[in-house]
Amino acid sequence: MRILITGGAGYIGSTIGSAALDAGHDVVVIDDLSEGRAEFCAGRTFYQGDIGDAELLDKVFSENRVDAVVHCAAHIVVPESVAQPLRYYENNVGKTLDLLDGMLRNGVHDIVFSSSASVYADPTDGFAVDEGHSTAADSPYARTKLMMEQVLADTAGATRLRAVALRYFNPLGADPALRSGQQRPHPTNVLGKMLDAWSEGSTFTITGCDWDTPDGTGIRDYIHVWDLAQAHVAALEHLRELVTDEQSYQVINVGTGRPMSVRELTDAFQQATGAPLRITEGPARPGDVIGAYARTDKAAELLGWHARLSVADGIRDALAWLPKRREMLGY
Repeated sequence: MRILITGGAGYIGSTIGSAALDAGHDVVVIDDLSEGRAEFCAGRTFYQGDIGDAELLDKVFSENRVDAVVHCAAHIVVPESVAQPLRYYENNVGKTLDLLDGMLRNGVHDIVFSSSASVYADPTDGFAVDEGHSTAADSPYARTKLMMEQVLADTAGATRLRAVALRYFNPLGADPALRSGQQRPHPTNVLGKMLDAWSEGSTFTITGCDWDTPDGTGIRDYIHVWDLAQAHVAALEHLRELVTDEQSYQVINVGTGRPMSVRELTDAFQQATGAPLRITEGPARPGDVIGAYARTDKAAELLGWHARLSVADGIRDALAWLPKRREMLGY
């Protein structure tokens, strides 16, 4: 299978590309390199550019017999989306419409969409959510994902498009083979901030400590990015079985099914490094939510997939990636 990955030079997209290559597929990447790195595209056909560029899309599809698209290209920082909503709607919604139009124009009908568990409403009975749980996106970022899920469902119902939306929970770690990892020098996710505090000897701030949870900090489902990548490969390989003329659109959770609080993650990090973190507490950031963890029965049933790696594995690989990142990217 030849797979086009938008945003395929980024953290998650590049890891999906490596998993697809390991599974014997060919990989084509479009990335504007605003966040991604060309170094992450070894072994794949790479086009630098914007998915909103119709001429580029036609060129990519005409030069490559693309069987399916994995759409990862998006802005992803929740507080930034609160401050700059128009930027997020333009990129995450408007340019995805351009991509879908380009796919249909060129006869490409299969897509796996990188969605987010942030589309779920806060759970009222425990913290576990399945795909039927109610949605109530609480930030512009989350609303862009929910909007695009609706666009995919409507388009699949009216055209030959076949679509699967994978609702990610909280990725961490790096490719265990260290071909790629978190490329930002100062990532905004919680593990990235812990790594910064650990490596710089600075203070890590737990943001949001008065949620109605056992220890006051948010509940998350931390999934190793390699497991997340394997879920995409499984979705691609099963797509034409699970998306049919009768049901042309599916939503599937991708998580571990194991809840962990932010405070518990800090404990696991300190155990992995063998060194204490300097920790302080602060208010929740704009757009933050209490959180949830995944019910993963559907992924097991339809994809034959479940998470295999642990949070400790993710922390280990993230730590191993730091010197590799300096060697590969220079920082």
